[in-house]
Amino acid sequence: MEKRKLGFWEIWNMSFGFLGIQFGFALQGGFMSRIFQTLGANVDDIPGLWIAAPLTGLLVQPIVGYLSDNTWSPKFGRRKPFFLIGAILASATLFIMPHSPALWIAAGLLWVLDSSINISMEPFRALVADKLPESQRSNGFVIQTLIIGIGTWIASNLPWLVNKLGVSNEASSGVIPPSVIVAFSIGAFVFFGSILFTIFTTKEDPPQDLEKFLSEKKESRFIPDLILSLKEMPSTMKKLGLIQFFSWFAFFTMWSLSTPALTEHVYKSPKPDVKEFAKLDSDGEVLKDAKKDVIFLNQNAENEYKSKDKVYNDSADLVGSATGVYGLSSMAFALLLTFYTLKRKINRKYIHMVSLIMGGFGFIYMFFATPSTLMYSFILIGFSWGSILSMPYAMLSSSVNPDKMGMMMGLFNMFIVIPQIIAALGGINFLYKLIGEAHINAMILAGISLIIAGLCNFLINEKNAISG
Repeated sequence: MEKRKLGFWEIWNMSFGFLGIQFGFALQGGFMSRIFQTLGANVDDIPGLWIAAPLTGLLVQPIVGYLSDNTWSPKFGRRKPFFLIGAILASATLFIMPHSPALWIAAGLLWVLDSSINISMEPFRALVADKLPESQRSNGFVIQTLIIGIGTWIASNLPWLVNKLGVSNEASSGVIPPSVIVAFSIGAFVFFGSILFTIFTTKEDPPQDLEKFLSEKKESRFIPDLILSLKEMPSTMKKLGLIQFFSWFAFFTMWSLSTPALTEHVYKSPKPDVKEFAKLDSDGEVLKDAKKDVIFLNQNAENEYKSKDKVYNDSADLVGSATGVYGLSSMAFALLLTFYTLKRKINRKYIHMVSLIMGGFGFIYMFFATPSTLMYSFILIGFSWGSILSMPYAMLSSSVNPDKMGMMMGLFNMFIVIPQIIAALGGINFLYKLIGEAHINAMILAGISLIIAGLCNFLINEKNAISG
């Protein structure tokens, strides 16, 4: 039976929860490396600290996809229970995260945060395929991207904005600035509120054959279903997986290293090493007094450290704001596609190819950028981001069994998290140092990876996936 076409605001309402999800991702992506550096992490250790994010996705999303495929409640629906569980956990973690007193606690909370976001996110992807007919799928994923772009831009600018409103972005050594704490608290409320909005405004449709669904649910087992789904993985999904591999390697590189790379190379204000200004014990560790405050060499050393740290925090705010530009340009990309796809079909393959290559050149341009021109890099990257969040899912949803949409979306996530795991376990550090020791070379590596992803679109030849 052909599904009913939905109006713009119906699609908007069912996708609105992505505003909160993206608040979580943008705050995590834009400011976790800053938190790690503040708590004492070395730059080359940061990708390894980020490994929590892809590992939790690898474990959580197939399980959540499977569970949501096999859930139905006349009162609570199919995907909405997972939206709510993820929202409660993620909002609580966002609130707690910037209060982390030690590096290992922040790294542990990142595991919890990313797991919670993943619980909410993948059912949202499946909901689009649940409710929309094939002719509206591109439009549905593009509207999700529009909302994601809004969330990315606002959340990335939050620390800068609250600082301008009078909240300090300065703090003692090893302490997260108040502006970041306030931004994460706002993100927690937005995450929870936007998910509730979708839950209360969107009604889920029951399975087309409810009796058959309930019967199959009784016989369903996760491991056998997982193995069968892997065997049934369509060729389009495998080809898209290669594209996703290089795409997400690039963006993981940006999230983990853009703050140290750009504060150092573009703004000429790297994070100062407190060990150069403080008294050290016999093991080379910083001495602290009874109040846990750093004992500096003298007053001049303390003043110099605080001055350099303030410049770094100001620059980190500006990097966060510049990063937010990619959310703004992805929003513009999605808005144009939204109007276009309301009445016309598009060639998903070539849109995705061109968008990824543009983003690749955006990353490479960072090497030549100045503080006033850095935004042009992120404008180009935003076109890639907008396409990554919509085109692969639109192509995939046209190629898989609708009864296993949640499981397949979860498995598709493997092609997102595996490159991030490789990157976190040393892939970034090894590869960018082949170009040069400076951290900005990690952004050049990201650009090369994204251009390769774009060229891999030549592999897609299934007409059903390409046109939509």
